Amino acid sequence: MWLQRADGHAGWANTAAMKAAGITAKTPAPAGGRIEKTGTAPSGVFVDSARELIEKAAPQPLPKERDFAFLKAQEILLSHGITATSDMGSSMDDWLSYRRAGDVGALRVRIMSYAFGVDTAVKIGGSGPTPWLYADKLRMGGVKLYADGALGSRGAWLKAPYSDAPGQSGAGFMSDDVLRNLMSRAAVDHYQVAVHAIGDRANAEVLGAIDDMVGTYKGDRRWRIEHAQIVDPVDLPRFGKNGIVASMQPTHETSDRTMAEARLGAARLAGAYAWASMLRNGATLAFGSDYPVESPDAFAGWAAGFTRQGADGQPYGGWRPEERVTREQAWWAFTGAAAYAGFAEEEFGRLGVGQRADFIIVDRDPLLASPSDLRATKVEQTWVGGEKVFVRP
Repeated sequence: MWLQRADGHAGWANTAAMKAAGITAKTPAPAGGRIEKTGTAPSGVFVDSARELIEKAAPQPLPKERDFAFLKAQEILLSHGITATSDMGSSMDDWLSYRRAGDVGALRVRIMSYAFGVDTAVKIGGSGPTPWLYADKLRMGGVKLYADGALGSRGAWLKAPYSDAPGQSGAGFMSDDVLRNLMSRAAVDHYQVAVHAIGDRANAEVLGAIDDMVGTYKGDRRWRIEHAQIVDPVDLPRFGKNGIVASMQPTHETSDRTMAEARLGAARLAGAYAWASMLRNGATLAFGSDYPVESPDAFAGWAAGFTRQGADGQPYGGWRPEERVTREQAWWAFTGAAAYAGFAEEEFGRLGVGQRADFIIVDRDPLLASPSDLRATKVEQTWVGGEKVFVRP
């Protein structure tokens, strides 16, 4: 049995799974990973890159199982009014599922695919991003890299130790040289680079790598930093340079706030989930949900963006309310800015001449609804490319 944490950065294996994978008390943790112990024996919890020790022994889904899972996921997205999405870490198997769906006319949602690593990108796109396929439904345009893990599993790489685990500071997934090498390999073929960075040290490392890249790889690169959750305030102005896209998720703040306080302590939260600061400093702010870690419901994310409150209305006045954005700024971050973040603003992201006719019909006016009413929005119809692809029963 192998159970993964919601964020995918840790998992729990039972004794049979560890035996099948050949895990013993002497098994070393790989770089960028951690094997939790009970005494000297593995407890079954494997964090970040240590997950690969178990996953290499796990049976893989068959192509027909992947295809079925994708079609069910597509139904869920369309029911939430999601007309376009980013897949941040497509494997070759994922890409083949998308292609099989497109070949038989079953691809409905638009997918901006980012390959999981440079090697996967080269296998899919060769010497550069693919063109749009299936009437602008599918494109592999970038590479996803990981600088660190997640805050919840204490894998996020911090400049100082965790407040609730003084002996731990998380871990970087790769050295500075390796990160720059991989970014260069992607950028030389004009793949867009998207790097997962949650901890303040990981964000500083990625910002430094981008500073080093821009002199060589010129032009409109739109370097993406995924999540940018915990940032040292001294590094916030750096997000406004070099055309950086801060790809962030409002519902992470409402889900994580009490955990973030425990992990970091109040003194280190000044640059946490800092949406308004990103805009003030000149970064492009793109919003998403990070599903399946969170629900794909964009209306919950929209409400969180301008209130910094959860569905229960807490905390009163919003958590660190100085980092709220306006209702309209949050809306744009989920639509036009999200399309821009994937080099897709000429195809979709707004209603206008020359754009694909992607739109939804909802049961209330989202610009007049209270935050709680906005969260209760029901999608009545979803249209993609002028085709009705979802109707609420």
